[in-house]
Amino acid sequence: MKIYLFIVSLFFCGITYAQTSISGSVKDSKNQPVPGANVKVVGDSAGTVTDGDGNFSLSTTKKPPFDIEISSVGYGSTTATVTAANQKITVSLSEKETQLDEIVVSASRAPEKVRESPVTIERMTIKDVKKTASPTFYDGLENLKEVQMNTSSMSFKSINTRGFATVANTRFMQLVDGMDNSSPLLNFVLGNLIGVSDIDVASVELLPGASSALYGANAFNGILFMNSKSPFKYQGISTYVKYGQTNQKAAGANEYYDYGVRAAHKFNDYFAAKANFTYMRGTDWWATDYTDKTVEGRDRSHHNYNGMNVYGDEATTNIRSVGQSLVNLGLLPASALNVLPNENVSRTGYNEVDLTDNKVRNAKIDFSLHARPFGNENFEIIWQSKFGFGNSVYQGANRYYLNGFQMQQHKLEFTGKNFFVRGYYTTEDGGKSYDMLFTGLNINRAWKPDATWFGQYAGAFVQSTLAGATPTQAHLAARATADNGRFLPGTPEFQNAFNQVTSDPNVLTGSKLVDNSKIYHSDANYNFRDLIKFAEIQVGGSYRRYDLNSFGRIYTDTPQFGGIKYDEYGVYSQVQKKFMEDRLKFTGSVRYDKAENFDGNYSPRVSFVYSAGEAKNHIFRASFQTGFRNPTTQDQYIGFNVGNAILLGSAPDNLTRYEETLPVTSPLGQALVGTSTTINGNNAYYNSYTAQSATAFAALAPSNPVAAAALLVRTNVDLVKPETVKAFELGYRGEVKGFTYDINGYYNIYNDFIGNLTVVAPLYGTAQDAPDLTLGASNPGVQSVDALVTGNTRAFQLYTNTDIEIKSIGFGVGLAKKLPKNFEVSANYNYAEFNFDQAKDPSFEAGFNTPKHRVKATISNDNLFKNFGFNISGRWSDEYKWESTFADGMIDAATVIDAQISYLVPSIKSTFKLGATNIGGKEYRQLLGPGLIGQQYFLSLTVNP
Repeated sequence: MKIYLFIVSLFFCGITYAQTSISGSVKDSKNQPVPGANVKVVGDSAGTVTDGDGNFSLSTTKKPPFDIEISSVGYGSTTATVTAANQKITVSLSEKETQLDEIVVSASRAPEKVRESPVTIERMTIKDVKKTASPTFYDGLENLKEVQMNTSSMSFKSINTRGFATVANTRFMQLVDGMDNSSPLLNFVLGNLIGVSDIDVASVELLPGASSALYGANAFNGILFMNSKSPFKYQGISTYVKYGQTNQKAAGANEYYDYGVRAAHKFNDYFAAKANFTYMRGTDWWATDYTDKTVEGRDRSHHNYNGMNVYGDEATTNIRSVGQSLVNLGLLPASALNVLPNENVSRTGYNEVDLTDNKVRNAKIDFSLHARPFGNENFEIIWQSKFGFGNSVYQGANRYYLNGFQMQQHKLEFTGKNFFVRGYYTTEDGGKSYDMLFTGLNINRAWKPDATWFGQYAGAFVQSTLAGATPTQAHLAARATADNGRFLPGTPEFQNAFNQVTSDPNVLTGSKLVDNSKIYHSDANYNFRDLIKFAEIQVGGSYRRYDLNSFGRIYTDTPQFGGIKYDEYGVYSQVQKKFMEDRLKFTGSVRYDKAENFDGNYSPRVSFVYSAGEAKNHIFRASFQTGFRNPTTQDQYIGFNVGNAILLGSAPDNLTRYEETLPVTSPLGQALVGTSTTINGNNAYYNSYTAQSATAFAALAPSNPVAAAALLVRTNVDLVKPETVKAFELGYRGEVKGFTYDINGYYNIYNDFIGNLTVVAPLYGTAQDAPDLTLGASNPGVQSVDALVTGNTRAFQLYTNTDIEIKSIGFGVGLAKKLPKNFEVSANYNYAEFNFDQAKDPSFEAGFNTPKHRVKATISNDNLFKNFGFNISGRWSDEYKWESTFADGMIDAATVIDAQISYLVPSIKSTFKLGATNIGGKEYRQLLGPGLIGQQYFLSLTVNP
């Protein structure tokens, strides 16, 4: 609080200078307004952008005469001289490719030209939003250099830059008007669920590398900034309507529509307000991958099938063990054990398409109030509220249907020429969301308990075999007997069970996800550029509190232990200085962050930018920076039963917060009815075997138990801690013969990389490395082996760090050219590779999940002939390996082409657009689990004031 009071006191130091006000308009050579043009006072930090009508106004402490510089993408820059206060200026821009002069803010937390950015930066302007061939601007981000999309659902796409990402991309941050819009419960961004409307987006900036020096822990592998339009600059009522169709082999042809409205008004120089509403609805890409998740080539005809998009078949058990239990209960003769195979059998599952309505919906509502007490940009107070509602599919360890999911953010911000202070909170409600895996499991169990189903299966298998059936025939007959009377999709019995299960949060009987988690966040920044002249110096800081509330469904916040709250904070400073006639720019930054459960961490960054050539059009940059990522709330406090394992976070107090009582069915081979034991997280971390060694043991144990026991490896991992990265980057930006180039290369060294380790904890005995089975039944190590043999175990997925250093390397090349007759072409290429010695840590999955090669290209013309324009975008990526807690496998190479044509009607300020995505028609995927991505056609009408 003292820091904030100090910063607030500095605000008023920065606004007591005499002001010179300037206003005017910017037009092109055809006398049309140029919206989004950058207007900057030469030799001063004051600047602004033109509104939708090309108008601008700004204030500066400089006294006339002085110059202002005006620039915009696609136009040459020009200067105008201000000779008097309150002067009005009209400027005309000529068309020219000037991407190097575009103003960006994110790389240094201060306005600067792209050419001066100390790190790689990609961006999307208002002009880019208007001409994109994608259904939305967010979809269009996929065409940026460095960006790879991971599509979990038509309405849920996550951005990946520089590798190591799944749908749950916790290494990537997304800020909307300065607010981190990650889910408090899940700790990652839910696409554009609560983002920005196409007609309200002012600019998008992407930093594809580590940015912890200025933005803290989560800006580890990239950060996206989405900024909305100010009602002071963009007024009036805008609206859009899109209608179209999606096509997919599995789902067929389905309607799609999307519409929105924006209303903004500047009441006077002191007050303005705006409101947005958008709504989208369509049919999702049906997920119909029925390949077995664990054994390549296995299909539904196999008795132990576990389908990719099939749920309920995760319930599996050894059929001979079932027979032993029936023998012990006198329900089968002992001779039956010789008939039953020593194999696992799974229950019959339900297809994903039968467990959802396969509809996607997203509604976004936001409003903001803007006050300028002094009538200018030097001090503005903003209240902003954002609401997002929708249905979508999220994929983590399982697949989850976010049904009626709600998320909202509320912000109060004080901002001005040299500072900002903001505070906001994010809260969410899971609505009627549910876990598809447990939906399938518990619909089956609502009809018939597992023990009954497997018992009937075993009995029918014995009967069929004794009647002369082959093993394959006996399995088919046994399943038919056990499935007799099963609830079938479309029947009232199925629907009643479905409704009951999806409204029940108890994983033993239901599948509902319950969540009311919150994040409270505040941050501040002050730039001393008006007080200190020898260099540009900034200071800032942030504070965050997590308030987790899953009612014990996902986290260990059960009534027994209460809620989970913990804090993080950070402070930073940055110095920038130009040398050698402003050709060399130095940037140095450092940040200190402290999280409640971990030691503090320093994140430095050093960069140099040198502008060569007479016109300074050849810009070389070099940077070194470090990044870090604190373990997420899930890494620390999850205690989530996903069926085949417990996901268990490793915060020190979480190990005892998780507790479970399980039956011990046959200790040391003796059936004891009613015996049970209680285990907690200490069993998982300190008394367990690695799953890999337990699997190897199980394969060899029937033939050679002594040799099999020698394969067992006791789990030996530390509790999770922050991961770090050292990032080295070189780059070049320049103009050569009309081409604009942007070339970058990076080399990253990751340490303490956070990942998952699956372990198997025996319910009795003591886990040991290669236990000696000759020591007798009283030996704790022998007892633990017996627990493995008899299935008295509990599987856990732990969160920990690998000791092995991981390295990644990559480079990208982008070029753009403005051709005669208003044609524009651009293309980019990215290479990415990583190095991890799997043999040194065979149980660890790095999950790079990134193609080695990616190529993208675009050709467009905003005015092909009178009022007609077009855009064609294509992208190709080669095949790559996908690793995740849901499934592992290969993603095929894909080529995708999107296109649109547009027609402008100036008289009604409207634009018609006809677009199509994936016009080649070949369906493709970006990860394992979701449905194949088909085609999407749309016709839109956009009206701007």
